[in-house]
Amino acid sequence: MDVAVDPDAMLMLAYARGDLVAFETLYARHRGTLYRYLLRSLRDPHRTDELFQETWSRVINARASYQPQAKFSTWLLQIAHNLIVDSLRRQKPMAVGDEAEAALSNVAMPEREQPEHALSNFERRRNLQHAIDRLPDEQREVILLRMEQELSLEEIASVTGTGRETVKSRLRYAMNRLREVLSE
Repeated sequence: MDVAVDPDAMLMLAYARGDLVAFETLYARHRGTLYRYLLRSLRDPHRTDELFQETWSRVINARASYQPQAKFSTWLLQIAHNLIVDSLRRQKPMAVGDEAEAALSNVAMPEREQPEHALSNFERRRNLQHAIDRLPDEQREVILLRMEQELSLEEIASVTGTGRETVKSRLRYAMNRLREVLSE
């Protein structure tokens, strides 16, 4: 990738040469989006805080070897994605098999909105967030990277370490599921 195309890559290279202001600028630009991505993926503020710190720690540790092969934001999200995957692998399942099914059957279904009442923008956003939260992990991740981070299919494939067609398929399934849930 041509470094001149991505100003954040230029900042990371400046940081690698010792420019601390460059790092502060990168942090200020990306802390919010990184934190939201982690929180929406993990749905656990404590683990989000841990992985947020670990992601920035890895950025700091990688400064000397950083080579801009993708946009800085894609590289940053790839680090976060890998940490999420590792974290989820270490996490013990809370319930399995019949126990999981029994637990899910006891979860109360959300009350339906009255059809005669128009939903406010806030309520629509909240409904969309709930629908996204109910997606399978792989689908939720690609939809968040697409909608919130505005990444291309290729960038999402790079972040998640999956093929472009897999990303495309996950996005299609996620969008279909969201349409179904939101039309109920």
